[in-house]
Amino acid sequence: MDKENKGNNYRPEDHRPEFPKRAVVTGGMPYGNKQLHFGHVGGVFVFADVYARFLRDRIGEDNVIFVSGTDCYGSPIAEAYRKLKEQGYEGTIKDFVQSNHDAQEKTLKDYDISLDLFGASALGDTAEMHDMVTDKFIRRLYELGWLEKNSTAQFYDEKAGTFLNGRQVIGKCPVQGCSSEKAYADECDLGHQYMPVNLIDPKSTLTGETPVMKNVDNWYFKLIDFTDKLKEAADSMEKQKNIRPVVTKTIKEFLEPPVIYVMNNYREDYESVKDKMAPHKLIEEPKKTSFTIVFDTLSERDDAVKLLNEKKVRFREGKTLVPFRLTGNIDWGVKAPKLENEEDLTVWVWPESLWAPISFTCAYLKRQGRPVSDYKKYWCSKDAKVYQFIGQDNIYFYGVAETAMWLAFQGSDMKDISVEPPEGELQMPVLVANHHILFLDKKASSSGSVKPPMAADLLDHYTAEQLRMHWLGLGLGMRSVSFQPKPYNPDAKPEDTDPVTKEGFLLSNVFNRIIRTCFYDTQKYFDGNMPIGTPDEQVIADSKKAILDYERFMYKTEFHQVTYVLDSYIRKASKLLAKLKAEADKSEDENVRRQYLVNMFHMIRTGAVLLHPFAPKGTEMILDYLNADKSFWSWEYIFDGFAELFPGEASHKLKFLEPRVDFFTRHPSQFEN
Repeated sequence: MDKENKGNNYRPEDHRPEFPKRAVVTGGMPYGNKQLHFGHVGGVFVFADVYARFLRDRIGEDNVIFVSGTDCYGSPIAEAYRKLKEQGYEGTIKDFVQSNHDAQEKTLKDYDISLDLFGASALGDTAEMHDMVTDKFIRRLYELGWLEKNSTAQFYDEKAGTFLNGRQVIGKCPVQGCSSEKAYADECDLGHQYMPVNLIDPKSTLTGETPVMKNVDNWYFKLIDFTDKLKEAADSMEKQKNIRPVVTKTIKEFLEPPVIYVMNNYREDYESVKDKMAPHKLIEEPKKTSFTIVFDTLSERDDAVKLLNEKKVRFREGKTLVPFRLTGNIDWGVKAPKLENEEDLTVWVWPESLWAPISFTCAYLKRQGRPVSDYKKYWCSKDAKVYQFIGQDNIYFYGVAETAMWLAFQGSDMKDISVEPPEGELQMPVLVANHHILFLDKKASSSGSVKPPMAADLLDHYTAEQLRMHWLGLGLGMRSVSFQPKPYNPDAKPEDTDPVTKEGFLLSNVFNRIIRTCFYDTQKYFDGNMPIGTPDEQVIADSKKAILDYERFMYKTEFHQVTYVLDSYIRKASKLLAKLKAEADKSEDENVRRQYLVNMFHMIRTGAVLLHPFAPKGTEMILDYLNADKSFWSWEYIFDGFAELFPGEASHKLKFLEPRVDFFTRHPSQFEN
C-alpha cells in the first residue's frame, strides 16, 4: 500500500489517479534489417499495446493515437544489405527494408498489437512526412543556436578505400564496467556513447584491417550545455509515480563529470604524463583494480585520453555527456538540410528515430483528413501526455538526448527554458522502460551470441493471448527476467509444466469456465434471457476494489501488479460461482437462481472490462455474446452494472452459446492427443 493510502479515513475512490484528455503511445522502433524476435514483442510492444487499449477505454478511443514503425535507415541496415548482396540478393535496399517492414507488421497484427499506424521512415507517405519533419526539426535547432559543426575523426579503411559506417567497425566498448559483446564506431550494443577515437581495438568488418582515423565535419547538438537542465528534469521525473526508478537512475549516470578509470599497474605511466594534463582530481580506492581521474570538461578528458593512448595505457572512460551527433556521411539515411556550406550529409539514425513518432503522428492525422498541425494537441499540450515504451538500453537516447532536444525548442536562452514546458511547447513524455527480457537466463540479442526465437515462431506453440499474459506478468518494470518457453528449453523434461502457459490458463481454464457456466445456466433456467438486478453488496465491493487497484497500478505502469489484481479477482469469482451455482441447482426458487446469475454476470462484466486491454479477442467475443455495444468498455460506466447499462429491462437476451464454445483457448499443440 502506498504511504498516502494509510489511515482509517482513507477512501480509494477519493484518490484516483488523473489521466490526460489526449494521449500518444509509442513503441520502440525495430530496425529494418530483420524480422521481430520475441524481445521486440514481449519486451516492448505488448506493454505499449495494453496501455494504448487501456487508455482508449479510459479516456475514449478518439483521444488516443498509438504509433510506431520500422527504423529503416542507418548502418545496421546498410551493412545487412551489403552482406545480402554478396550472397546474390538482387533487390534494392528499399526492397530489403520493405520485406522486413511487411513481416514486422504481420507479426504485430498476429499478436493483436493495435497500432493506429505502423509506419516506416523510408517508405511511402510516412517517409515523406518524416523527411519534412526532420528538415524542420534540425533547422529549428540550428536557428536557436543549439547546433555546432565539429570536425571529428571517423574510421577509414585504407585497404577498401572507403569511410566506414558505424556497423562496419567493431571493437571493445571504452566505457568502464560495460559488458557489451559488441562495440561499434561510437556506440556499443548496450547504448553507451563515446568518441570513435576511444574505441578499443577497432577492426573493419570489410577487410579485417585496423582502420585509420580521418577528420569529417558533422553537425552536433550541444547536449553538454543541458547538463543542469537534465539534472532538474531527472529530479522532476523522480517525483512522478509513473516513471520507473531505472529511468532516472540511468539518466543521472550520464550526468557525472568526465572521468577516466586507469588500471593500477599503469600508475607509473600516468605519473609520467599527469603534469601535461589539465588540472584534475585523483581518486584512489584500495580495494579496486583501478584509480580514477576526474576532469571538469570533456575536452580536458579527451586531451588526457590522447596522452594515455600514446603511452599505450589501459583505461576505460566513465559515462558522461558528449556532443550528440546529428549527421553523418552514410548514403542510406534521411537527407540532412544544408545549414551552411557543408558537403551533402545524412542524418544519423538515432536522432531522427527520436522524432519519428512525431512524424508518424502527423502522417496518421493526415490519413484521417485532419490538419497535420493537430499533432501539437498531442505533443505540445498540458492536457495531453506521450507515453514512450522502450527497452532499458535506450534510456540514454530517450531520457537524455530527447529530453534535452525537447527542452531546446523552448528558446535560445537557457534562462528561459523550463523542465515544466509551457503550453504549446513539446511536453516531457512519460518513459516506460522495461529491463531486459532474457532467454533461458541469458541476454538475447539478434546481434549477440544467444539467438532468440522469432516472435512469429512462438505462435506455433502458444496463442497470442497466452504469450501476452505471460510477458505482462513477468515484472520487467522492476528487473530483468528470463523467458523460459518449454518447447525451446533443452533442459525441460516431458513431465515439467510450461511456465509460459500459467497466466493464460487463468483465462482458458478459470475465466472461460465461469462465462460458459453462466451462459449455459441462463439458457437452462431463463431461455437465454440474462436476469438484471442489483448484485449483492459484497460482489459490488469486491468489483469496486479490483477496479480501483487495477486503475492505480495501470497509472503507474506496474503491469505485473495489474495481472495479480486480475488473477485474484477471477479466482474470487470462481469460488463464488462454485458456491452460488450449487445453491441455485439445489433450489427451486427462481429468485435464488436469478440472484446467482445477477452476481456472476456483474463479475463477468468487471473481469471482461479489466481484461479487455490484455486479451482483446476473447473479451470482444464476450461482448458479442452479451449483445452489448462498445460503450460496455468505457470507464465512464466502469462501476455500473447491467441494470445501468440496460435501464428499464428486467432481463436481456443473450446470443445463444453452443456447447463447447470457448472464449479463451489453448494452443492446439497443448491438447493431449
